[in-house]
Amino acid sequence: MRHTLKLHGVTVGWSDLEDGEPDLGRARGRFRPGLGYELVQPVFRLFAEAMPREEGARDEEKLERYYRARDALQLELYDAEDRRVPTSAIHIADYTPDAGDGACELDVLITDEAYWRRRVNGVEQ
Repeated sequence: MRHTLKLHGVTVGWSDLEDGEPDLGRARGRFRPGLGYELVQPVFRLFAEAMPREEGARDEEKLERYYRARDALQLELYDAEDRRVPTSAIHIADYTPDAGDGACELDVLITDEAYWRRRVNGVEQ
């Protein structure tokens, strides 16, 4: 099911959120950037700089800046029926300079129990 990520009504991108963990309230999947992604990409690249894939190279100062900037964005997630899905965190792992265009993943914490019931049961409510 396609999910759209928006910043104040502007489409940032989308994902099918292929992997869901209802018990944890977590869903993730390949992220496909939209035209509005350039508005938020610097924030998510900051995370990649703070947490590079190689071990031991973690920058706590950049990580704190990332969390503040990410939370200030107030991104919103919408399901295939264009319903806003309540979330407690939205993260895009953007390692594109290192691994190419397919290296973006959307990871969300979804707090809406009705969403999980629809997703698990495959029923629209």
